[in-house]
Amino acid sequence: MKEVLLKTKNLSKSFSNGGMLQHVLRNIDLELYRGDFTVIMGASGAGKSTLLYALSGMDTPTLGTITFGDETLSERSSDGLAVFRRRHCGFVFQQVYLIDGMSVMDNVLAAGLLVNRDRQALVKRAKELFLKVDIPEETWGKFPSQLSGGEAQRVGIVRALINSPDILFADEPTGALNSRTGLDVLDTLTTFHEQGQSVVMVTHDMRSARRGNRILYLKDGVVLGECDLGPYVSGDEGRHRKLKNFLGEMGW
Repeated sequence: MKEVLLKTKNLSKSFSNGGMLQHVLRNIDLELYRGDFTVIMGASGAGKSTLLYALSGMDTPTLGTITFGDETLSERSSDGLAVFRRRHCGFVFQQVYLIDGMSVMDNVLAAGLLVNRDRQALVKRAKELFLKVDIPEETWGKFPSQLSGGEAQRVGIVRALINSPDILFADEPTGALNSRTGLDVLDTLTTFHEQGQSVVMVTHDMRSARRGNRILYLKDGVVLGECDLGPYVSGDEGRHRKLKNFLGEMGW
């Protein structure tokens, strides 16, 4: 039996657009499980990123509840949600948002020090993570402007993992990268998932989606369907066909 990490009940999100109410998420009931690599797919405007932001506490729902463990996140204040994100969530975005005036190492430590004041322990963990993502020691003192796109995104992954989050949220993490560097980032995410990291990723790319074991398809703010792909195996054509057939059924 899988452990439930996050649970939503009647999750809804609406925006006012020119005096009209736009319903982006509609009464979503969803459970996310520890150890899963969950991929959220759907056409543009389906509500993918809005769902990710709501699940991670970056945005608050209009209606419904989000539960983490025994706690209802929607009852937390803005400051309380910030504490939740720091302690339990890591974030990887399409744009990395590293701080230009800080070194690679200091960018990572700045995120870590928000939760853990033991700088020595943080430096040790940062070094271990850098080596896992193939960022060598000679790069740690560089500035973000000196990095390639792929290097910057891998640094972003280290920053996201420095506080050992329960869930790593990724929003189109390969969207700004070329094919080769995008594959490197996917390999990195897959490696951490295989080591037990729970991942929730938004993507419109089938190559990226194949890395997940659970695919959720959103349409008009509701989860239209889901597909269980099982553990990732490189070069598994059956996996590709299963995902392609599922997306076809969803109207992709």
